[in-house]
Amino acid sequence: MKLTIDDTVLILIDVQTRLFPVMSGKAELLENLLKIVRGFNVLQIPVIVTQQYTKALGPTLPELAGNIHNFQPIEKRAFSCCGEGPFLDELKRIKRKQVIVGGIEAHVCVYQTCCDLLGLGYEVFLLTDAVSSRNINDKRLTIRVLGSIGVQIRSVEMALFELLKTSTHPKFK
Repeated sequence: MKLTIDDTVLILIDVQTRLFPVMSGKAELLENLLKIVRGFNVLQIPVIVTQQYTKALGPTLPELAGNIHNFQPIEKRAFSCCGEGPFLDELKRIKRKQVIVGGIEAHVCVYQTCCDLLGLGYEVFLLTDAVSSRNINDKRLTIRVLGSIGVQIRSVEMALFELLKTSTHPKFK
């Protein structure tokens, strides 16, 4: 299945100030998260942001939040975003069937969210270079397991070029 601009939404899970510093490969992770957010801004694709227990884990990284149009994070306590009514309401309001997922931690909230989104009938795409965990092996295992159960695996650039389809696209730079 191929990504299309009109059917896609991006979910950024829990990229928060107190959690991010302990992630494996955090410099590359932030670079790729910024790349996908900026690309989606240009393509006018909606972005949903979640924050896990903000009181303890802090807000979304300011450099990321500052690049998200209409930044309004959804607070959550469930590990799966789908365990929160406001998240499900926003997903229904947007009316997109293809969900691209990035964020942290891969083996906890990202994994559980992807599984639940599949169960709800969404086409789920995991950005392998826009997710991480404290332990790189947890990230690797998550990618392998999610790929084996039907989640589509992509990199940030792969997803962006797939959405553009051609170098003649008016938003191609």
